[in-house]
Amino acid sequence: MTARHILAIDQGTTSTRAILFTEAGVPAFEARRELRQIYPAEGWVEHDGDEIWQAVLATVREVLAEAGLSARDVAAIGITNQRETTLVWDRKTGQPLYKAIVWQDRRTAETCAALRAKGAEALVAERTGLVVDPYFSGTKLAWILNHVPEGRRMAARGEIAFGTIDSFLIWRLTGGRAHVTDVTNAARTMLFDINRQCWDPDLLDLLGVPANVLPEVLDSAGDFGRTEADLFGASIPIWGVAGDQQAAAAGQACLSPGDIKATYGTGCFVLINTGEGVIPSRHRLLSTIALRHGGRSTYALEGSIFVAGAAIQWLRDGLRLFKGAAETEALARSARPNSSVYMVPAFTGLGAPHWDAGARGAILGLTRDTGIAEIVRAALESVAFQTHDLIEAIGKDMAAEGRAGPNALRVDGGMVVNDWAMQFLADMLGIPVERPAVTETTALGAAFLAGLGAGIYGSTDAIARAWRLERRFEPRLGADERGARLEGWRRAVGRVLTAD
Repeated sequence: MTARHILAIDQGTTSTRAILFTEAGVPAFEARRELRQIYPAEGWVEHDGDEIWQAVLATVREVLAEAGLSARDVAAIGITNQRETTLVWDRKTGQPLYKAIVWQDRRTAETCAALRAKGAEALVAERTGLVVDPYFSGTKLAWILNHVPEGRRMAARGEIAFGTIDSFLIWRLTGGRAHVTDVTNAARTMLFDINRQCWDPDLLDLLGVPANVLPEVLDSAGDFGRTEADLFGASIPIWGVAGDQQAAAAGQACLSPGDIKATYGTGCFVLINTGEGVIPSRHRLLSTIALRHGGRSTYALEGSIFVAGAAIQWLRDGLRLFKGAAETEALARSARPNSSVYMVPAFTGLGAPHWDAGARGAILGLTRDTGIAEIVRAALESVAFQTHDLIEAIGKDMAAEGRAGPNALRVDGGMVVNDWAMQFLADMLGIPVERPAVTETTALGAAFLAGLGAGIYGSTDAIARAWRLERRFEPRLGADERGARLEGWRRAVGRVLTAD
């Protein structure tokens, strides 16, 4: 058998997976491990770096054994990861100095408020395309350096390395030979100039981050090193890396200006390809890098929802309203049609376009006859409402540049198997929603990028041709009813906002 399989390592917020893809982009075998969530304080979220590493080893070995393949049958590895999650480790031992601080973590909210008070927002927006928020890696890194004993002294001596999860995994996979990341992950640190494509000294100085802890930044499809031979039986080249949302965009073939996708996992992330130029947002969205290949960058506008699938997970695990997420579709269909229950799932604040770290969740409109079905439906609806807010902001930013807004939305992630939720999403957006044949497009995008780097795919056009539609949801709701539902949502959000 020739080595034409591609192995995707998908290290997400709630699980770690290894998926083996055929050259045609078809998932053939998968292994998965759940990831423990650590909540040491209110608004704090952590992961164990060693636990993530062991899960990667276990899933890769399991998927190869299940497929009956050896490492020599794998042409390339692609890695995609939860972005912004921050690790610092000892360069000699590879051991983390502290738990991984997860993208959802809000412990640096006061630091961000102080930066805004100093007038740093304009500099951050100009250089990085981001807003000043605890979401991003920079303030998390500064927190670790300030709070780990000897952290700053170790950094000054060049003894420690910083990275997002991709960088940490590559370090471990290559036996410490490669301290690298890709441009899409670097662009989410609040330390990287997306225009000049380099770490920014002014931002490093602003956050007190020494340059010697930072990884080298590479294209998304390129040579990230080779795995240690004793890990999987033979050395495998790592040819593609991208943060989860950029990987999902690649997996959705959003490779041309105007292409847009939404990924529904723990959170929801909407990304629209804006081509080779940065479009600054006037509506509190993020300008970011979608892909860099052959030294050429493609940019995007992005909106981030902190809680999407996590709301369903909370109803299941926290309130124990049902046993499995598959039950939510039937529950939503059985809810009273005239129910006016709204859930605002601001468990860790609200993301775009509000960016309110102090907001907290609420369920509003409860009456005596409210039951499980109405609450479940409100949770599913909240995802559509938040997506509407992002799409509306994207449309305004695109219009300001003389460009048309999106005319269809490609969706992926665990939640999109719910037909009721996807139809409601189309109804609230007023545009078609397209669900692909392969809904786990984050891992698929990592595989596509690795195949591109390894030369299996000759160009991004070959990736675009591999995308397949499974179902298209057309909007059915009238404008008046849509407007009434959205107005109720806006009132509910107004009840939890704390920022001006």
